[in-house]
Amino acid sequence: MKPIRTRTVRAIAVALVAGSLTLTACSSDSGSSNKGKDDSKSQKDAAKQQDPVAYGDAAASNGPAAEVAGAKSGGFINVYMQSDLTHLDPGQIYVSDAGQFSNLIHRGLTNFQEDKDGNLTVVGDIATDSGKSSDDGKTWTFELKDGIKDEDGKAITSADVRHTIERLYSKVIFDGPTFVQSWLSGNDYRKALPDGPYKGKHLPDSVLETPDDKTVVFHFDQPRPDLPQALAMAGYSIVPEKADTKEKYDKAPKSLGPYKIAEHKPGKSMKLVKNDQWDAKTDAVRHQYVDGYNFSSTVGQPSQTKRLVADQGEAKNAIQFTDSVDPAQMTTVIGDADAKKRTIQGYQPYVWQLTFNLDRIKDKKVRDAITYAIPNQSMVQADGGRYGGEVAGGLLAPTLPNYDPTYDPFGKLKKPNGDPEKAKALLKEAGVKEGTKLSYAYSNTPRGQAQMVIIKDALAKIGFDVQAKEIDRASFYEQIGKLKNPFDLYMTGWGQDWSSPSTVITPVYDGELVADGASNYSHIDDKQVNDLIKKALTQEPEEAAKTWEQAHHRIVEEINPAAPVYYSKQIQLYGSNIGGARYSNESSYIDINDLYLKKP
Repeated sequence: MKPIRTRTVRAIAVALVAGSLTLTACSSDSGSSNKGKDDSKSQKDAAKQQDPVAYGDAAASNGPAAEVAGAKSGGFINVYMQSDLTHLDPGQIYVSDAGQFSNLIHRGLTNFQEDKDGNLTVVGDIATDSGKSSDDGKTWTFELKDGIKDEDGKAITSADVRHTIERLYSKVIFDGPTFVQSWLSGNDYRKALPDGPYKGKHLPDSVLETPDDKTVVFHFDQPRPDLPQALAMAGYSIVPEKADTKEKYDKAPKSLGPYKIAEHKPGKSMKLVKNDQWDAKTDAVRHQYVDGYNFSSTVGQPSQTKRLVADQGEAKNAIQFTDSVDPAQMTTVIGDADAKKRTIQGYQPYVWQLTFNLDRIKDKKVRDAITYAIPNQSMVQADGGRYGGEVAGGLLAPTLPNYDPTYDPFGKLKKPNGDPEKAKALLKEAGVKEGTKLSYAYSNTPRGQAQMVIIKDALAKIGFDVQAKEIDRASFYEQIGKLKNPFDLYMTGWGQDWSSPSTVITPVYDGELVADGASNYSHIDDKQVNDLIKKALTQEPEEAAKTWEQAHHRIVEEINPAAPVYYSKQIQLYGSNIGGARYSNESSYIDINDLYLKKP
């Protein structure tokens, strides 16, 4: 692709982290005091998130980060979460909660700098700039800044960057993004370095080169204009070579960012304190206003919402991290002027979809029947109504360029609560017997539980006996990511890694990426789709857009590996003593980089 500077959203495969739902309490989603005014985010807001991104030079990459107006130093911010983070090892991070956390303790070669209007620039993080390309975009060179150290005071060199990339080839890493590895070594990249760097072997200099302590050079077989955006993902943050403890690193990573882990009680709490080895002069993105963060990972979403609406005691200094306002309390929040002014809202890049295991549900008529039966609007209502999402027609979000709002092959805009009669007719054609069992895996979060109730009821109405299987949230994507998983159906959410359909269609629907731990959860392997992906990846952006659209239509209409359910929105609460709160287009949550306490 031509190096067009498309805006990126670094949000990844979304974790099942949103909230507690009482279905009967969600029929109304706006307070009476609102008088019907709809100030929720729309697809027009989503379109604004497609604005071009700049690739920053050395000047843009220099620290310190621009001061936040009125910011003060001191105090601890309380962070409410309903369960623990999925991973702490950056190489394993590919879900949104850990991605949000990563910016507090990890640093990569590049990062996203976001201005007050939500415009994004890729800047050098530990690199001096966003990278220099040569050889028609096939070669990228990064120089490292002076003064970058880990929390123990050890200087970061090019050897640490090489180690960071090479360890992703080993079996130690089973989650996380695979873009850079596959670009360097192909889809079977693990074969190029099966043990990673742990037995003394390395990628050849013709692939990854470190000519001196300050220089890192990536060599690709075709132009990779999106490399600076890929390297800004949390999954490519630096792991110092001498600090790497392999599997154990996921429990106690070394910090390069403004904060470090002082105490961690898995499943309960975590305390972050200032990292005194972090130098603000080297960082153009982050601040170190507060003394630290106190994470509580046992606060359910209803409790988070109640505490923050009441705004008493410790809640004044608290934020929701990646959870949203409890849908059952949405009326209260929207109708309470004080609470509502302490919310941030935005259109997220995620599409919720009911994914079919194609190894088990092989008949497309059955998949189509289930798709028609899904009550999409009920799913939206259960996740906050118009403040939580909008009915989806396809698998590409409104935050992507060239999004088509009229695309709706299953007629969900006309029949948002499904077409059970059409579903029954398709099942009759397919010869499916009444009472046929289906295994549905769901996350043990309130959102996952609410989705399960709706799906189970809708499929029961068309004759299925749904066997619901609960999975712990922390291991949900790991479990459904196994090729031999025993489930027929599972609800997944996916968001673009940057503003290109390539970051949705390739990782989720490319048949060459069917593997344990991969993101192709449906196991779709269609030659036509695979060929279209290959074609689009070599085309100029304008041509590629048409090819991606063709692939999307083929996937949704002719194969249907995942039923589109809804496009996701975000609304979060924070306490009255929190300063600098705003929605981040980059993370799709509260901007973690600019927060401070008004009264420390």
